[in-house]
Amino acid sequence: MREIPGRRRRPTPGRGDGTSEPIGAALTYAARWGWPVLPGVAPDARRPGRCGCSDPACTVPGAHPFEPGLLAATTDARMVRWWWTNRPTAPVVLATGGRAPCAVSLPALPAARAVRALDRAGMRLGPVVASPARWAILVKPYSLEQLGELLHAKDFVPGSLRFHGEGGYLALPPSGTGAGRIRWQRAPLPGSASPWAPDVEAVVDAVVDALTHTGVSAPEL
Repeated sequence: MREIPGRRRRPTPGRGDGTSEPIGAALTYAARWGWPVLPGVAPDARRPGRCGCSDPACTVPGAHPFEPGLLAATTDARMVRWWWTNRPTAPVVLATGGRAPCAVSLPALPAARAVRALDRAGMRLGPVVASPARWAILVKPYSLEQLGELLHAKDFVPGSLRFHGEGGYLALPPSGTGAGRIRWQRAPLPGSASPWAPDVEAVVDAVVDALTHTGVSAPEL
C-alpha cells in the first residue's frame, strides 16, 4: 500500500473497511497490519476530561494501557476480539516499536503548520493521528540509540516534541479519550498491506526545520 504525498486523506464513516468501530479498527491493526494493540483504560464517564485509572493527575486520560499492561499487546485476532467484545468502547492503544510503527508528536497548532510546510517542501508523509491537543506522525520503527544520536546532532529540538518509540504507546482512531476523540488527520489508504511510514530522521529534520523557520512555537502539552 502506498501513501500519496501531499494528499489529505480523511476517513469516511461507513467506508467499508471495518475501522469505524473500535473492534473493527483493532482487528485491522492487529490481524491485517501486524501492529500489536491492547485496550486502553478509557476516560471516566462521570468526570469529563478525567481518566478512568486511579491516578487523579493522569496526563493521558483514557489513552493509556491499564489492565492488561503494555506487555500484553498482541496481534492475535482471537485475543483482540475477546478484549473488545467485553469492552466495546475501549480505546485502541498501539504498542509502538518492534514490528509496529513509532511516532513523533507535537501540539496540534504547530503540527498543522509543520505538516503544511512539509507538504509544500514535497516531503512524503505516512499516516498522521490527531487528537484535539496533539498530532502524531507515524514513522518507521527506531531504536533509542538511533533517536539519541539524532537528537544529539541537533542544535535545537523544540521541547513540545514527544517521541513514541520502543516500549511506548499511542492511542489510535477511533478511540474516545479524556482529551477527546482520536481521528486520522491523514488516514492510511485502505488495503491489505501495512501502511508505509517515513524514517524518523526525515520527519525530525523536517519538523524541526519547519518549526524553526516558520516561527512556530508552543508550550509543551
